[in-house]
Formats: sequence, structure tokens, C-alpha cells
Amino acid sequence: MIKKTLATVLLSSFAIAASAHQVWVERDGSGPAKVYVGDVDGERDHGDDVAKLAATTQVFGKDSKQLAKLTTTNDYLEAAVTGNGDVRLIADQVWKPWKNKDGQMQAAVFNSRAGRTETAAALDFELVPVKANGDVFTLTFKGEPVAGKKVSVINPDKWVKAFTTDKEGRIKVPVQGKGRYILMSGHELKGDLEVAGDKVQKVSYTTTLSFVAK
Repeated sequence: MIKKTLATVLLSSFAIAASAHQVWVERDGSGPAKVYVGDVDGERDHGDDVAKLAATTQVFGKDSKQLAKLTTTNDYLEAAVTGNGDVRLIADQVWKPWKNKDGQMQAAVFNSRAGRTETAAALDFELVPVKANGDVFTLTFKGEPVAGKKVSVINPDKWVKAFTTDKEGRIKVPVQGKGRYILMSGHELKGDLEVAGDKVQKVSYTTTLSFVAK
């Protein structure tokens, strides 16, 4: 498949403000987690564009009530997580709610996960491995599988390919070499909703999962 930018792959399945930008978490082994902002398969933000998210970004390990301390660097936020388990992120204040083309107030929520050892979901919108360290993942929203949804896979060589979840909400990732893989999908929810204290009528969710194949 000819390489495409991630934005091109995803625009057909969901749209958010600044759709090429994401917030996601990565981790190597048992070291600190790193929160990146920008394009998963391209340019990443630096400086103030990263630092401004430190106050509202939540990163945690097994216990969602124990938030990791975040330290700002020029290129990423560093989260002081401990242990070897998976790490998760919630960022719901990257942008202020905006009025969309339909005149509705819309917000964006980023959910992200680093690791594929835990087989249960802990985020609203999450990709969950069917087996620990396996290559088959279930896309879930509020704990329920999401069928017929596009999931983009970025491999260590930075090529991007889109897959569609089956009737059980699953996709199989073609892990063909060592390095970091990043999975990404989007989902929209409409209704009388609230995000970070703001009343909105539409929420665009983005979820990512990163793991390192050895």
C-alpha cells in the first residue's frame, strides 16, 4: 500500500478540529511514560504547545485515582509512572469547545494507552488486546465493542494502513517487525453532553494504543 498521511486515512471516518493533531502516550519498558502532541506519523509539537497541556492531562497506571506527576520537557510531557503495567491517558481540554458547522457546540476528548498486557478497558474509548501481548484488539466504547469502525495502524516504518473492525469490534494487527506500533481510531457522540464542565452537543473521541514489538 502506498504510504498516506494519517490525516488522509482518518478524515473519511471522523473529523475533529485540527484533525491531523493527536495527544498520545508512549512507554519503553518500565521507564517513565512520554506524552506527545502532534502528528503520530509526522511532525510533533514542541515548547509551549506541549507545556500548556500539563495542567489538564491525566496519566495513570493500574489505579486511575493515582495520577502520575507530569514534568514538562521541550518535546513531551514525562509521566512518573511505576511498575510494568499499561499506562493510560485522558486529555479533554486540549481545545476549548467550538461551534461546528451545524451550529452545535463540540468538544474533543483524547484517550490513549501504552502497552498491551491488560485485557480489560479502563477508558471510555479504548483498544484492548484480546490476549496479553497479542495482535488482535477489540475497539470498545463505554465497555462495549464497536463494529464497522476504521482503525489506522502506523508501523515502525511509519506506513499507515486502515482496517475495519469486524462484528465483534476486532482487528488483527500485522506485526511484521520490531519497533513501535501505534493504533488509532475515532468516534463521535451526540446529545446533551458535558466535557470538563462545558455543555456540548457533540463530542469527538480519539483513541490511540502504542506498543513495542520485540
